[in-house]
Amino acid sequence: MNRSFLFLLGSSRSDGNTEALARQAAEQLPADVEQRWLSLAEHPLPDFEDLRHDAEHVRPTGDDAALLLDATLAATDIVIASPLYWYSVSAPVKRYLDHWSGWLRTPGVDFRASLAGRTLWGVTVLAGPDPETADPLVGTLRSSAAYMEMRFGGVLLGNGSQPGDVLNDTDALTRAKTFFDADPALRP
Repeated sequence: MNRSFLFLLGSSRSDGNTEALARQAAEQLPADVEQRWLSLAEHPLPDFEDLRHDAEHVRPTGDDAALLLDATLAATDIVIASPLYWYSVSAPVKRYLDHWSGWLRTPGVDFRASLAGRTLWGVTVLAGPDPETADPLVGTLRSSAAYMEMRFGGVLLGNGSQPGDVLNDTDALTRAKTFFDADPALRP
């Protein structure tokens, strides 16, 4: 299977620092690698309703939910580009990950088996010098990948507060040049 990257933008602001850093990293991908960019703000999911014990699951019928499910299943590499909000992923990203629970139970999808062996990546920008403040975000993505038996590519961290600030973070821009070159190991 040829590599196909799905970039999920989790910011409520378009063209923010996290998206800018993700685009810097994506520019390094070979030209023959497919890239699909979807904004979770432009394709909002409804709040997740846990129906495990109440009803049968069906394939999503809403345009945005079906689009996101199909795009997720089609990707070999899923990149969560979420600003650091209160030490973790943004609300739209959390809602997207919550929907994975329903997609796990959707008949005919075999969601977990489909994602197994694929790679989950993260990109985030924080407003401060301490990268450890992103540990909960990193942990969320690492644990999600492990549960789905996906590879975890890690999280590209940048620093910036005002729009465009991350483009002054020379360390992050240097890491972006080789971020997707890594061959991530399957995490337990």
